[in-house]
Amino acid sequence: MFLATQAPSALAEVGSGSPFEGATANSLYVTLALFIMSVPGIYSQVKRAPVASKKRKTFEVAGPAREGAMPMDDRARQIFKYFKRYNYELKETGEVISFVGLYAADKGQAAAVTFYTFIGMGSIALVLSIITPEIGSWWYLLCLLSPGAYAYYMSRGTRQEEVRVKMVTLDDEQTTDITVEGDIEEILRMAKELDLVEKGMVRVKGILESA
Repeated sequence: MFLATQAPSALAEVGSGSPFEGATANSLYVTLALFIMSVPGIYSQVKRAPVASKKRKTFEVAGPAREGAMPMDDRARQIFKYFKRYNYELKETGEVISFVGLYAADKGQAAAVTFYTFIGMGSIALVLSIITPEIGSWWYLLCLLSPGAYAYYMSRGTRQEEVRVKMVTLDDEQTTDITVEGDIEEILRMAKELDLVEKGMVRVKGILESA
Protein backbone atom coordinates (compact mmCIF):
# COMPACT_ATOMS: atom_id res chain seq x y z
CA MET A 1 0.00 0.00 0.00
CA PHE A 2 2.86 2.35 0.84
CA LEU A 3 4.45 1.84 -2.59
CA ALA A 4 1.13 2.41 -4.36
CA THR A 5 0.60 5.74 -2.63
CA GLN A 6 4.16 6.96 -2.95
CA ALA A 7 4.88 5.95 -6.58
CA PRO A 8 3.05 8.83 -8.34
CA SER A 9 4.75 11.49 -6.23
CA ALA A 10 8.11 9.81 -6.70
CA LEU A 11 7.69 9.80 -10.45
CA ALA A 12 6.69 13.43 -10.42
CA GLU A 13 9.96 14.33 -8.74
CA VAL A 14 12.36 12.54 -11.06
CA GLY A 15 15.86 13.86 -10.84
CA SER A 16 17.56 16.10 -13.33
CA GLY A 17 19.50 13.17 -14.79
CA SER A 18 16.33 11.52 -16.11
CA PRO A 19 14.83 12.08 -19.58
CA PHE A 20 11.48 12.51 -17.83
CA GLU A 21 12.64 15.61 -15.99
CA GLY A 22 9.79 18.03 -15.48
CA ALA A 23 7.12 15.56 -16.57
CA THR A 24 4.17 15.02 -14.27
CA ALA A 25 3.35 11.49 -13.19
CA ASN A 26 0.05 11.50 -15.09
CA SER A 27 1.61 12.55 -18.39
CA LEU A 28 4.29 9.91 -17.91
CA TYR A 29 1.66 7.22 -17.43
CA VAL A 30 -0.22 8.36 -20.53
CA THR A 31 2.94 8.35 -22.62
CA LEU A 32 3.93 4.89 -21.50
CA ALA A 33 0.39 3.63 -22.16
CA LEU A 34 0.55 5.00 -25.71
CA PHE A 35 3.79 3.14 -26.30
CA ILE A 36 2.52 -0.16 -24.86
CA MET A 37 -0.68 -0.05 -26.91
CA SER A 38 0.87 1.13 -30.17
CA VAL A 39 3.72 -1.31 -30.68
CA PRO A 40 1.75 -4.61 -30.81
CA GLY A 41 -1.38 -2.88 -32.09
CA ILE A 42 0.22 -1.52 -35.25
CA TYR A 43 1.70 -4.88 -36.20
CA SER A 44 -1.56 -6.73 -35.56
CA GLN A 45 -3.63 -4.17 -37.44
CA VAL A 46 -1.49 -4.22 -40.58
CA LYS A 47 -1.21 -8.02 -40.50
CA ARG A 48 -4.97 -8.59 -40.16
CA ALA A 49 -6.16 -5.90 -42.59
CA PRO A 50 -6.00 -8.04 -45.80
CA VAL A 51 -7.57 -11.06 -44.10
CA ALA A 52 -11.30 -11.64 -44.53
CA SER A 53 -13.51 -11.43 -41.47
CA LYS A 54 -15.55 -14.64 -41.70
CA LYS A 55 -19.05 -14.44 -40.27
CA ARG A 56 -22.35 -16.31 -40.46
CA LYS A 57 -25.69 -14.54 -40.55
CA THR A 58 -29.23 -15.82 -40.93
CA PHE A 59 -31.88 -13.79 -42.72
CA GLU A 60 -35.61 -14.41 -42.60
CA VAL A 61 -37.95 -14.01 -45.57
CA ALA A 62 -41.61 -14.84 -46.15
CA GLY A 63 -42.24 -18.53 -46.78
CA PRO A 64 -44.26 -20.18 -49.57
CA ALA A 65 -47.44 -20.27 -47.45
CA ARG A 66 -47.59 -16.49 -47.23
CA GLU A 67 -49.58 -14.57 -49.80
CA GLY A 68 -47.40 -12.65 -52.19
CA ALA A 69 -44.19 -14.33 -51.03
CA MET A 70 -41.44 -14.92 -53.57
CA PRO A 71 -41.34 -18.60 -54.66
CA MET A 72 -38.29 -20.55 -53.50
CA ASP A 73 -37.06 -21.09 -57.06
CA ASP A 74 -37.26 -17.37 -57.76
CA ARG A 75 -35.44 -16.63 -54.51
CA ALA A 76 -32.67 -19.06 -55.48
CA ARG A 77 -32.39 -17.42 -58.90
CA GLN A 78 -32.23 -13.99 -57.26
CA ILE A 79 -29.31 -15.07 -55.10
CA PHE A 80 -27.57 -16.71 -58.05
CA LYS A 81 -27.93 -13.54 -60.16
CA TYR A 82 -26.54 -11.45 -57.34
CA PHE A 83 -23.32 -13.45 -57.11
CA LYS A 84 -23.08 -13.69 -60.89
CA ARG A 85 -23.25 -9.89 -61.07
CA TYR A 86 -20.16 -9.65 -58.86
CA ASN A 87 -18.25 -12.25 -60.88
CA TYR A 88 -18.69 -15.14 -58.47
CA GLU A 89 -18.81 -18.64 -59.90
CA LEU A 90 -20.92 -21.54 -58.73
CA LYS A 91 -18.63 -24.00 -56.98
CA GLU A 92 -20.98 -26.49 -55.39
CA THR A 93 -24.71 -27.22 -55.32
CA GLY A 94 -26.87 -29.24 -52.97
CA GLU A 95 -28.28 -28.46 -49.55
CA VAL A 96 -25.57 -25.81 -49.25
CA ILE A 97 -24.69 -23.73 -52.33
CA SER A 98 -21.13 -22.41 -52.58
CA PHE A 99 -19.92 -19.48 -54.67
CA VAL A 100 -16.31 -18.47 -55.20
CA GLY A 101 -15.03 -15.17 -56.49
CA LEU A 102 -12.10 -12.78 -56.48
CA TYR A 103 -12.35 -10.06 -53.84
CA ALA A 104 -10.46 -6.94 -54.95
CA ALA A 105 -8.37 -4.93 -52.51
CA ASP A 106 -10.20 -1.86 -51.20
CA LYS A 107 -8.18 1.34 -51.58
CA GLY A 108 -10.32 3.04 -48.94
CA GLN A 109 -9.44 0.41 -46.36
CA ALA A 110 -5.79 0.59 -47.40
CA ALA A 111 -5.83 4.35 -46.82
CA ALA A 112 -7.43 3.87 -43.40
CA VAL A 113 -4.79 1.33 -42.36
CA THR A 114 -2.08 3.74 -43.53
CA PHE A 115 -3.58 6.56 -41.48
CA TYR A 116 -3.84 4.44 -38.33
CA THR A 117 -0.26 3.29 -38.81
CA PHE A 118 0.87 6.91 -39.16
CA ILE A 119 -0.81 7.83 -35.87
CA GLY A 120 0.66 4.77 -34.15
CA MET A 121 4.16 5.54 -35.39
CA GLY A 122 3.74 9.11 -34.18
CA SER A 123 2.86 7.79 -30.71
CA ILE A 124 5.94 5.57 -30.67
CA ALA A 125 8.10 8.47 -31.83
CA LEU A 126 6.71 10.62 -29.01
CA VAL A 127 7.76 8.07 -26.40
CA LEU A 128 11.20 7.50 -27.92
CA SER A 129 11.86 11.24 -28.22
CA ILE A 130 11.25 11.57 -24.47
CA ILE A 131 13.30 8.52 -23.51
CA THR A 132 16.23 9.50 -25.77
CA PRO A 133 16.26 13.32 -25.92
CA GLU A 134 19.65 13.26 -27.66
CA ILE A 135 17.84 12.00 -30.77
CA GLY A 136 14.67 13.94 -30.04
CA SER A 137 12.42 14.79 -32.97
CA TRP A 138 14.37 12.61 -35.40
CA TRP A 139 12.28 9.71 -34.11
CA TYR A 140 9.31 11.14 -35.99
CA LEU A 141 10.91 9.91 -39.18
CA LEU A 142 9.35 6.59 -38.21
CA CYS A 143 6.10 8.00 -39.59
CA LEU A 144 7.62 7.66 -43.06
CA LEU A 145 7.17 3.90 -42.68
CA SER A 146 3.38 4.22 -42.72
CA PRO A 147 3.04 4.04 -46.56
CA GLY A 148 4.44 0.54 -46.20
CA ALA A 149 1.13 -0.47 -44.64
CA TYR A 150 -0.65 0.67 -47.81
CA ALA A 151 1.71 -1.35 -50.01
CA TYR A 152 1.35 -4.42 -47.77
CA TYR A 153 -2.45 -4.29 -47.87
CA MET A 154 -2.68 -3.72 -51.62
CA SER A 155 -0.28 -6.61 -52.33
CA ARG A 156 -2.34 -9.04 -50.24
CA GLY A 157 -5.82 -7.52 -50.25
CA THR A 158 -6.93 -9.20 -53.48
CA ARG A 159 -7.95 -12.71 -52.52
CA GLN A 160 -10.31 -15.52 -53.46
CA GLU A 161 -13.42 -15.66 -51.32
CA GLU A 162 -16.00 -18.37 -50.84
CA VAL A 163 -19.59 -17.69 -49.76
CA ARG A 164 -21.89 -20.51 -48.66
CA VAL A 165 -25.68 -20.14 -48.77
CA LYS A 166 -28.32 -22.42 -47.29
CA MET A 167 -32.11 -21.96 -47.48
CA VAL A 168 -34.43 -23.76 -45.07
CA THR A 169 -38.22 -23.39 -45.00
CA LEU A 170 -39.87 -24.00 -41.64
CA ASP A 171 -42.50 -26.73 -41.26
CA ASP A 172 -45.42 -24.29 -41.36
CA GLU A 173 -43.93 -22.71 -44.52
CA GLN A 174 -44.58 -19.25 -43.10
CA THR A 175 -40.93 -18.25 -43.13
CA THR A 176 -37.70 -19.27 -44.87
CA ASP A 177 -34.28 -18.89 -43.28
CA ILE A 178 -31.39 -17.92 -45.55
CA THR A 179 -28.06 -18.62 -43.83
CA VAL A 180 -25.02 -16.98 -45.41
CA GLU A 181 -21.42 -17.69 -44.41
CA GLY A 182 -18.50 -15.70 -45.75
CA ASP A 183 -16.77 -12.34 -45.59
CA ILE A 184 -18.85 -9.94 -43.48
CA GLU A 185 -18.56 -7.14 -46.04
CA GLU A 186 -19.97 -9.37 -48.76
CA ILE A 187 -22.79 -10.54 -46.48
CA LEU A 188 -23.79 -6.99 -45.61
CA ARG A 189 -23.71 -5.92 -49.27
CA MET A 190 -25.87 -8.87 -50.24
CA ALA A 191 -28.37 -8.11 -47.48
CA LYS A 192 -28.61 -4.49 -48.60
CA GLU A 193 -29.05 -5.19 -52.31
CA LEU A 194 -31.51 -8.06 -51.85
CA ASP A 195 -33.38 -6.24 -49.06
CA LEU A 196 -32.85 -9.03 -46.54
CA VAL A 197 -33.56 -8.60 -42.84
CA GLU A 198 -31.55 -10.51 -40.27
CA LYS A 199 -33.55 -13.02 -38.27
CA GLY A 200 -34.88 -11.56 -35.05
CA MET A 201 -34.38 -7.99 -36.28
CA VAL A 202 -36.87 -5.44 -37.55
CA ARG A 203 -35.98 -3.22 -40.48
CA VAL A 204 -36.62 0.46 -39.86
CA LYS A 205 -36.85 2.67 -42.94
CA GLY A 206 -34.62 5.70 -43.09
CA ILE A 207 -36.07 9.20 -43.31
CA LEU A 208 -35.05 9.47 -46.98
CA GLU A 209 -36.75 6.21 -47.95
CA SER A 210 -40.20 6.30 -49.45
CA ALA A 211 -42.99 5.02 -47.24
